[in-house]
Amino acid sequence: MTRERIVKAGNRAIAVLEAGDPAGPLVLHNHGGPSSRLEAALLDSPARANGLRFVGVDRPGIGGSDPQPGRSFASWAEDLVLVADALGARRFAVTGWSEGGPWALAAAAYVDPARLVHAASIGGACYGTFGAGWAAQHLGSLDALGGRLALHFRPGFELMYELLGLSATHFEQSYGKAILKAVNAADRQVLADEEVMRMFLAASRECFRQGADGLVVDATLLYESWPFDMAQVKRPVHFWQGTADTLVPEVINRTVAERTPAAIWHPIEGGGHFIALGNAHDILARAARDLASAAS
Repeated sequence: MTRERIVKAGNRAIAVLEAGDPAGPLVLHNHGGPSSRLEAALLDSPARANGLRFVGVDRPGIGGSDPQPGRSFASWAEDLVLVADALGARRFAVTGWSEGGPWALAAAAYVDPARLVHAASIGGACYGTFGAGWAAQHLGSLDALGGRLALHFRPGFELMYELLGLSATHFEQSYGKAILKAVNAADRQVLADEEVMRMFLAASRECFRQGADGLVVDATLLYESWPFDMAQVKRPVHFWQGTADTLVPEVINRTVAERTPAAIWHPIEGGGHFIALGNAHDILARAARDLASAAS
C-alpha cells in the first residue's frame, strides 16, 4: 500500500507518496509532466520486488507541494536531500521520468556522491542541456512550439498549459486518447492495462491541483539553458531510453549521454516513452544494486 506524507522545508510543504518496501533503501522519484507524486504508485510492485522504498516527490507548486519563488535546479537538489533526511536515509538514489529526468540529473550534479549513490534519467526531457532550446530541431511540432513560447512568449506558454490542465482535469477520456495517439505501439500496450491508465490519469490530474503555474515554471526551466554542465558530472549516471520514443526522441538523450563522462547508456530497442513502466523492474534493479553496494 502507498503512504502519503508531508515534509516541511521551512514554511513550505513538500508532498510525497511512499510506495514499495517501507523497510528498503530509499529511491526518490522525480515525476514527469504533467504528473505528480502519485506516479510512484505505478511503480509500487517493481519497487517492492526489488526491496526498495520508492518515494514520489511533488515539485514546488505541483500537486500538494507549496510554490517556491525563485526555485532552481540547485534548490530542488537541496529539497531532495531534505526529503531524504526527513525519511531517515543517509544514502539514497534518484530516478526521473520524462520531465523529471532533468531534475534527477540536477541531483547528480549538485548532491554529494556520498549521499546520492545512484542517478537515473528515463526518457528525460533534456531540452536546455547545451543552451536554451538546443533540442528544438529534434522535437515534435507541439513540444517545439512549447519551447518557443517558453523562451519568447510566456503568456502563450501559460495559456498552453492552462488548456492542458483543463483537458487533464475535466476531459480525461479525451486526454487519455490524445496520449494514446501520440505514443508508439509498445507504449499503447503498456497503457492497455486499465488500472495503469487510471493511475496515470490520476497522477496527471493531481499535477494541476493548484492550477498550471507550478508546471509552467517547471517546464520553463527545462527549456532554458541549464545552469549546470553535464560534461563536468564525473559520477556514473544512468540514461534509459526507448529507441522508438515518439515524445522524447532518442537522439536527444543519446547526445546528452555521449557528453556525460561516466554515462551508462541503456537503450530499449523498440521501446517508447513508457519504458519507465514497461521496464521498471530492470531500471529499479540497477538502483537496488548500487544502493546495496554502497551499504556494504
